[in-house]
Amino acid sequence: MGRKVLIGRTFGIGTFIGSRSYADEVEGVHPNIEVSRIKKDPDPSIQRNLANKFGAATLGLRNLRGLLLSQNTTKDARFSSTSTAAQNKFDVVIVGGGIVGMATARELIMKHPNMTFAVLEKEPNLAAHQSGHNSGVIHAGIYYTPGTLKAKLCVEGFLMSYKYFDEKKIPYKRCGKLIVATNSDEVKKLDEIMRKGVENKVPGLEIVDAAKIKEIEPYCRGLKAVWSPNTGIVDWGLVTNYYAKDFKELGGQIFNNFPVSGFSETAESSNNDENSHCIRVTGAKGQEVRAQYVVTCGGLQSDRLAQMSGCSIEPKIVPFRGEYLLLNPAKNHMVNGNIYPVPDPRFPFLGVHFTPRMDGSVWLGPNAILAFKREGYGYTDVNLTDLLDAIRFKGFRKLALKYVGFGVSEVVKSIFISKQLKELQKFIPDIDASDIRRGPSGVRAQAMDSNGNLVEDFVFDSGSGPLSKRILHCRNAPSPGATSSLAIAKVIADKMKNQFNF
Repeated sequence: MGRKVLIGRTFGIGTFIGSRSYADEVEGVHPNIEVSRIKKDPDPSIQRNLANKFGAATLGLRNLRGLLLSQNTTKDARFSSTSTAAQNKFDVVIVGGGIVGMATARELIMKHPNMTFAVLEKEPNLAAHQSGHNSGVIHAGIYYTPGTLKAKLCVEGFLMSYKYFDEKKIPYKRCGKLIVATNSDEVKKLDEIMRKGVENKVPGLEIVDAAKIKEIEPYCRGLKAVWSPNTGIVDWGLVTNYYAKDFKELGGQIFNNFPVSGFSETAESSNNDENSHCIRVTGAKGQEVRAQYVVTCGGLQSDRLAQMSGCSIEPKIVPFRGEYLLLNPAKNHMVNGNIYPVPDPRFPFLGVHFTPRMDGSVWLGPNAILAFKREGYGYTDVNLTDLLDAIRFKGFRKLALKYVGFGVSEVVKSIFISKQLKELQKFIPDIDASDIRRGPSGVRAQAMDSNGNLVEDFVFDSGSGPLSKRILHCRNAPSPGATSSLAIAKVIADKMKNQFNF
């Protein structure tokens, strides 16, 4: 049967005008499946609200990618607990099928084509969590402290990403970003933002006046702004699947439904043979694979994976949910590119911003509140183990006490979305209460230490136990992790070469 993509209807609730190129690229990643339906949003209330108020315009391409992810053509790793180890031996195993894990797997197999590789992902689909639940921004590297890995790898990463998108014909938009000052105090802070960006070698930055702001964003109000023309947007979940496609074409194997529950040494470890498969990776469902080397890129589970091989409890992952609002599609034309506030240095998050999406919708937000589950996207998603794990960590308690006012404000904004309206109207006054509705949410893996300090930079760790010579953990890769993914992958490949004589 020929390949088909239906992009004109979503279960009878209306018709949307989709981007044909985006649908074509979805089909291109999975040429063996017929995309003939668009999945319903996993949250029926969001589906109904959007359909009833705005029609299906904002749903089409997001749901189409959901179908893509649900039809992922990777293997299901329901190995029998009695299967022989010889059947499941690999030179390198990568744990985590998010964007950093897949970028790393792709980089390693390209550098070592004669070795065998496998990716283990605990969910049925790739990019199931942070990689598929984010704003979709291609960051340029403006905010980050000069000299940090974040600053260096973000700039390298966005340049590598645009090149990769062009090579693979992945749809994206280089729509730019304004960091807008709306009062005199914020205007003073623009110089420091600009200084960091220039020191980080972010290309094309300039400070623009109110007239230039109006030229770039006609509906936006501001006194001055930092203009970043190279900031863009893309569907990072789709990009993850392109990395996976490259990996599989080079002979790599991907096993879904493999929640890793432990690492241990095998009998081969005593041979002192560098080619022995001396790490046993076990799964919670009775699975087992063996490997010479292991890399973990576990996102929201990264600290737990690291502890399995004897690493320190810190940095600890505490999950923060970010809830987005959706702008009335009738007013999407008011937003051309990314519009961000000037960050308040007193608080740990960037604040509410306007983000256009590849499907034509506009997201507003997010806020930042404690998630009650590591992968908890709503108030009803509760896991007592995860919740107690966060609350008992003294670093979180210290953070909560330090930012108690901020935390209360974020919860209030979560419950009463009209509370965010004033913040939005600072930038686009023509938005009113009828123009905003609840939208999707994501969960950020926020790493912190026991003193309540947020760990801002990327962190890699092997620990000091018996497995430390053969295992490497990516313990912290938050935003701009997706933008930096190709650059992070190169760092991991270099670390494996230097640490393990790989």
